[in-house]
Amino acid sequence: MAKQTVAEQFVDILARAGVQRLYGVVGDSLNPVVDAIRRNSAIDWIQVRHEEVAAFAAGAEAQLTGNLAACAGSCGPGNLHLINGLYDAHRSMAPVLALASHIPSSEIGTTFFQETHPDRLFTECSHYSELISNTQQMPRVLQTAIQHAIGQRGVSVVSLPGDIAAEQAPERAVEHALVTSRPTVRPGDAEIDTLARMIDEARKVTLFCGSGTAGAHAEVMQFAERVKSPIGHALRGKEWIQYDNPYDVGMSGLLGYGAAYEATHECDLLILLGTDFPYNAFLPDEDDVKIVQVDVRPEHLGRRSKLDLAVWGDVRETLRCLTPKVRPKTDRTFLDRMLKKHADALEGVVKAYTRKVEKHTPIHPEYVASILDEEAADDAVFTVDTGMCNVWAARYLSPNGRRRVIGSFSHGSMANALPQAIGAQFIDRGRQVVSMSGDGGFSMLMGDFLTLVQYDLPVKVVLFNNSALGMVELEMLVSGLPSYGTTNHNPDFAAIARAAGAHGIRVEKPKQVRAALREAFRHKGPALVDIVTDPNALSIPPKISAEMVSGFALSAGKIVLDGGVGRMLQMARSNLRNIPRR
Repeated sequence: MAKQTVAEQFVDILARAGVQRLYGVVGDSLNPVVDAIRRNSAIDWIQVRHEEVAAFAAGAEAQLTGNLAACAGSCGPGNLHLINGLYDAHRSMAPVLALASHIPSSEIGTTFFQETHPDRLFTECSHYSELISNTQQMPRVLQTAIQHAIGQRGVSVVSLPGDIAAEQAPERAVEHALVTSRPTVRPGDAEIDTLARMIDEARKVTLFCGSGTAGAHAEVMQFAERVKSPIGHALRGKEWIQYDNPYDVGMSGLLGYGAAYEATHECDLLILLGTDFPYNAFLPDEDDVKIVQVDVRPEHLGRRSKLDLAVWGDVRETLRCLTPKVRPKTDRTFLDRMLKKHADALEGVVKAYTRKVEKHTPIHPEYVASILDEEAADDAVFTVDTGMCNVWAARYLSPNGRRRVIGSFSHGSMANALPQAIGAQFIDRGRQVVSMSGDGGFSMLMGDFLTLVQYDLPVKVVLFNNSALGMVELEMLVSGLPSYGTTNHNPDFAAIARAAGAHGIRVEKPKQVRAALREAFRHKGPALVDIVTDPNALSIPPKISAEMVSGFALSAGKIVLDGGVGRMLQMARSNLRNIPRR
C-alpha cells in the first residue's frame, strides 16, 4: 500500500464517513488538504468566496440530509470566518466537521503571522475542538471528532497545522469503524407509566411541537386523536407537524398566529414534544397547568420552564410506547373550542393581507410570499433570511411533508439564506431551491452569488427588497425609539445579477409578481427576482410596551403581529368543518 500524507489520510477518512464535499477558501496552510482532494474522486472541493458561507452551506447540507458535512478555512483569518456559520450549525444540531488549518507547528505560541488559537476559539460552538500537533494523533483525533459531530448532533473542529498535513502519516495508524448514524432513544418504563397516568388524569391536554417531531408526524396525529388534544408548534416544528393536521391551532412566539397561545395556557397538561422553544414568556407559569417535556437531548429538559415531568427520549419512540397505555378520551370540548378560536383568530388577521394588495405599491411582502407559496414546487427547499423573511415564511409557506424550510432559527444570524441555498442545491441540482432573502442579509454576503454562477447552481433568489432592516426597525419602534441606522440605499439587484452572468428580474408592481416568479422558476440556471416591497408592511399591535421586547422576541404576554396568514386560514376552516356534530 502506497504511503499517505496526513492530508491524504484526512480526506480518505472524511470520504469514508460519507462526506461528499468540502466547502471553503484555499490558503497556504490548507493547500496540502486541497491538493489531496484534487486527487481523490470521492470528495469535491467547493470554492466559495467567504468562509462564513462555507460553514452555512455545510450546515444546510447536514440539516437536509442528516449526514455529516464539512467545511474548511485556512490559518488565522481564514478559519475565523467560519465561526458564525458554525455557531448556526451547532445550535441547529447539524453534524458538521470543520477543518481549521493552522500556522506551522513550530511557530505556535510565538505570535506568528496570522496566528490564532482555533482549538480554543471554537470550543463554544462545538462538541469537540482539538489540535493535531503531531502525526501520531491521526487518525484518532479526526475519527473522534466525526463521532462527536454525528453522535451529539453538532459541530466538531479539528485544527491542523499545514506542515503536519504535508508529512507522511504513520504506517500503522489504527483506523476503527466509524459511527455514521444515531440510535433511537426510548424512555424508561417508569417515565412512560407516570406520563400515561398524568394524561389520564388531565381533562384538557395540549401538545406543543418542535423540530424534534421530525419523522414522527403519524405518531403525533395518532396520539392527539386518542387524547383529543390541540397541537401548537414552534417555528422549527412547522414543517414537520402543521401539514395534514386536523388538530392544528397555530404557532406561538413573536411570529405566532392562531390559538396556540390560548391552547397552551388553558389546558390542564401541556406536553412539549421535541422543542427547545426559548421564549418562556409565551409558556404558562400558572400552577394549574402541569408541564411535561419530551426530548432526546437531556440538557434541554427543564431549561425553559419548570417541569412536572422530564422524559428523556426521542418523540417517535416515546409516543409509540405511550399511546397504547393512555386511555382514549371522548370529550372533544376543549379541542373544538381551540379549533374555533384558531379559525376566528385567522379570520381577523387575514384582512390586512387581502385589502387591495394587487394594486398596492410598494408591493405588500405578504402578497409576494403568498404567490411564492403557490408557485413553488411541492418539494421545494426554502432557505429563509432572519428578520422579516422569517415572518413571511412562518405565515405563508405551506408545508406538505415534502417541502423543507431551513433558516437561522436558533442562532438568528443575518445573511444565512443564500449560503444555505448553496449547500441545499449541491445535494440535488434537480430539486427547486428558493432563497427567501432580505436586502440586508443578501447584501451582507452578496459576493457568494458569484458561487451560484461559477457552479451554475439553479438557486432562485427571491429578494424582499424594502431598503430597510425591517425587523430591527420594528424592535426600535416597539421600544419607543425612532428607527435609526436601518435604511439601505440599494442598487438594482437584478441588474447586478445580470452583470454577474445570472438571470435577473426587477419587479415593482404587484401584477408582475406571479409572472416574474414563473419566469425565474423556468430558467435552468441561477436567477434573482428583485421585488421592491413596502417597508411599512407590518402594523404594530396596539397593546404593546417596551418591556415586552427582548432581542428578536417579545418577552411577555400574548403578542401576535397583524399581517395575514395565507392558506392556513383555509386549513383552519376545513378543520372546523370536520368537527363532529353533536
